[in-house]
Amino acid sequence: MSGSKAAVVATGRSLLRRRIRSVKPVTSWRLKYLGYIAILGPGMIAASAGNDAGGIATFAAVGAEHGYRLLWILFPITISLGLVQEMCARMGAVTGKGLADLIRERFGVRWTALVMLALLIANGGVTVSEFVGIAAATELFGVPRFVSVPLSAICIWWLVVKSSYQRVERAFLLMSLVFLGYIISAFLAKPDWSAVAVGLVKPSLSFDYAYLFTLVAVVGTTISPYMQVYVQSSVVEKGVTPEDYSRTKLDVWVGPILAILVVFFIVVSTAATLHKHGLHIGRAADAARALRPLAGPYAEKLFAIGLFGASMLAAGVLPLATAYSISEALGFEKGVSRSFREAPIFLGVFTFLVAVGAAIAVIPGLPLIRVLLMTQVINGLLLPIILVAVLKLVNDRELMGSYVNGLIYNAGAGLTVVVVTLLSLLLIIATLFPSLLRF
Repeated sequence: MSGSKAAVVATGRSLLRRRIRSVKPVTSWRLKYLGYIAILGPGMIAASAGNDAGGIATFAAVGAEHGYRLLWILFPITISLGLVQEMCARMGAVTGKGLADLIRERFGVRWTALVMLALLIANGGVTVSEFVGIAAATELFGVPRFVSVPLSAICIWWLVVKSSYQRVERAFLLMSLVFLGYIISAFLAKPDWSAVAVGLVKPSLSFDYAYLFTLVAVVGTTISPYMQVYVQSSVVEKGVTPEDYSRTKLDVWVGPILAILVVFFIVVSTAATLHKHGLHIGRAADAARALRPLAGPYAEKLFAIGLFGASMLAAGVLPLATAYSISEALGFEKGVSRSFREAPIFLGVFTFLVAVGAAIAVIPGLPLIRVLLMTQVINGLLLPIILVAVLKLVNDRELMGSYVNGLIYNAGAGLTVVVVTLLSLLLIIATLFPSLLRF
């Protein structure tokens, strides 16, 4: 009997070992996958947030007004966006502090005040543009802006202040995936792919005001100041450390590549459907025409759903990023899990931006598309201030230790600062003294 028991036990152990061997790699794979998912997000969300209301209006205008001429800028801008996001994410992982925290500690009150003013102006303007995007989207469904905008503002405020923001963020991202329809639409529109290839590899530069305006708007909507604040704060909140930073580094590079890929197809589809026929974008319905090869008569509705989802997402992210940065800079309590009593400045700034953004967006007769473009230009003009601060911080060896920038990173980031600054100056000159740039 005892021998029989021993045989049974031995057989059981053998089967258990086989089971463990078969399960172990699966479990290991799952843990690795879940570990990546847990860290995935800051780079992907920040880069995708650039494809918000202002971003869609800007990129659609690029294709409609300039055809394929500006496609070449997508290569350098992808690299620049990836570089800037990676530097901010790395600072968050190494220091465990947000961008505004580091600026206050390292540069003092004056620099902090300047950077925070730039962020407040840029983010305030873009927050307005998100509610303008909500207005434009709902008007395509026949809902007036003075009804849809206040209701949307209340929903955003309630979800962020009173509920779990992460859940609604996923829902908004899902809605914004409608813009992937531009990829299909670009192929169905049968663009001139040889002209597309020329536009990608042949840089063109003009000192014409309209060209410079569009160029600065593209830079402003792609490398927005709030994105960098959001990336660094998210990395800190997720508890990313230098040891597990490799996954986040992948995220902050994959995000820009995928986001700019969508931008590429937006420009191609609008160039093939609007620019080809000499059509311009003055209303949201004009931008929706580029989806007609895919959706036909339902193009406007499809565009409206995506625009609404993207705008709602960014209308929540933007005020939050601003509230984080100002609270960090001033040393106040912050966090969406806090109550008004615990974090009055943080939630007060968020509430203020949502309320003001919604109030401006319902002004009768407001030129929606023009407002969207102008806010991106403001972003582009203020961007050099943020980039200089980021570059100085990430090269501070006392702060970053061995994680300071290498030569290639500094060259790429420095070139980005110089080019963005020059573009901003050229736009200002073209606006104030147009005759100076006429050759």
